[in-house]
Amino acid sequence: MKIRGQIVDIQNKHIFKGEITVENGRITSIVEKEHNVNHYILPGFVDAHIHIESSMLVPSEFARLAVKHGTVSTVSDPHEIANVLGVTGVEFMIENGKQVPFKFNFGAPSCVPATTFESAGAVIDSDGIKTLLGNPDIKYLAEMMNYPGVLFDDEEVMKKIAWAKYYNKPVDGHAPGLRGKDILKYIRAGISTDHECFTYEEALEKLQKGMKILIREGSAAKNFEALIDLLPEHFEMMMFCSDDKHPDDLILGHINQLCARAVAKGMDVFKVLQMACINPVKHYNLDVGLLQVDDFADFIVVEDLKAFKTIQTYINGELVFDKGQSLIETIAFENLNNFNCNKKDISDFKIASSAKRIRVIEALEGQLVTNELIEKAKIDNGNLVSNTETDILKMTVVNRYQDQKPAIAFIKNFGLKEGAIASSVGHDSHNIIAVGVSDEAICKAVNLIIENKGGICAVSNSEEKIVSLPVAGIMSDKDGETIGADYAKLDKMAKQLGSTLHAPYMTLSFMALLVIPSLKLSDKGLFNGTDFEFTSLEFG
Repeated sequence: MKIRGQIVDIQNKHIFKGEITVENGRITSIVEKEHNVNHYILPGFVDAHIHIESSMLVPSEFARLAVKHGTVSTVSDPHEIANVLGVTGVEFMIENGKQVPFKFNFGAPSCVPATTFESAGAVIDSDGIKTLLGNPDIKYLAEMMNYPGVLFDDEEVMKKIAWAKYYNKPVDGHAPGLRGKDILKYIRAGISTDHECFTYEEALEKLQKGMKILIREGSAAKNFEALIDLLPEHFEMMMFCSDDKHPDDLILGHINQLCARAVAKGMDVFKVLQMACINPVKHYNLDVGLLQVDDFADFIVVEDLKAFKTIQTYINGELVFDKGQSLIETIAFENLNNFNCNKKDISDFKIASSAKRIRVIEALEGQLVTNELIEKAKIDNGNLVSNTETDILKMTVVNRYQDQKPAIAFIKNFGLKEGAIASSVGHDSHNIIAVGVSDEAICKAVNLIIENKGGICAVSNSEEKIVSLPVAGIMSDKDGETIGADYAKLDKMAKQLGSTLHAPYMTLSFMALLVIPSLKLSDKGLFNGTDFEFTSLEFG
């Protein structure tokens, strides 16, 4: 196969008219050659950190959508499914991904469960990490979210890092807000990246101390604007990632969008593309071609170097996307799940109190971090209830692995004026999480999730709508276009109920993520992520 175009040699900062010859999945020659083709050929894009599960698609379906945007590879942390199904879940992701022409690179989930303050469906200890890292399909130790464990030399945490060093595989970081001596110790433990920076100053300090920084722009956490000005000087130490991307967003674009935004800001196109195409491959030692002779033929054809609209995507020399059409086939697979709780009663969500003030989680648009507020309590018949006038709504996390009493908290900025929304996508343990205007609405939403053994839903006074997620309670068994459209309808309903958030379901899914400060809710209770301990709902 021969293909002509304007060839973009990122590493040598050179663009020239040329012809590429591909044989047996590899590039055998690249020669300068005059022609009239104006399209550009460049290495494919790599998402340097993503949880495929957050797209609500199995890997094979994720690939079908991603190649439309020039993505040829991902660095994928399967800790979502691992928290539900353990090593079996990781193996499912690897095997499903192998069924299609796309380069998934899975890590060994380092924190299953993420903390001891929540109930997950599985445990992967240091022996399990050793087994996973010994598998050539596992490329790295995935994000070490238990940064307190690193700082306090927790034996199990340090064993996991030691096994990564033994197998000579990188260790990913997760250290939101960590600065000074703490971040230095974290880096010296052997942790090489961080995708959790939400300020320029934080990212700059980590870069200066030798850490590689990923600019994250997902469906909920959006750090591009805060960090992009670091690119011109630090592009050799930076990458782009999504972390978590919902299906409706993935239909619209992927890493190509970040490249376009960076170039529109006047950033040097070669520096931008080094972050998007080159750096992840080199950092994680991926078997992904970089448009050099003898490389795997992983490259894309784009209309220009401004919008990066993809015309064709090639992986190992195989054309997988062509002129608007994904050529990756949908494949059959067996569903697997772990969902073992019974339906709840309205009384389960009542919480008796005479408190005048309560602690409230403040959700922040575009951020995973939250604030702790102290607000006036609303009490009805001796029970704490939602207050739609002040937008302080009741929230619950329900253990889905066994029958337990729901944990209750209150949250601000969801904006609902009617009904409730709920999800069994609740990072990282994936218990059921819901927020609503009344105990009745919350109970109805939670039970809809339980009936379907997983999904995301919205309920109003007159309507119930659910997108079922039968694969581990976090992924669909449908194709990407269908689930994307279904999710978009549900997102619209949540906003009709009053939510003012850009991505209410993605934001909801992170309100149980204890490793992100400051106030979160697990199935065991209200949690202070700054002090890393439980705290009381009632204040004073």
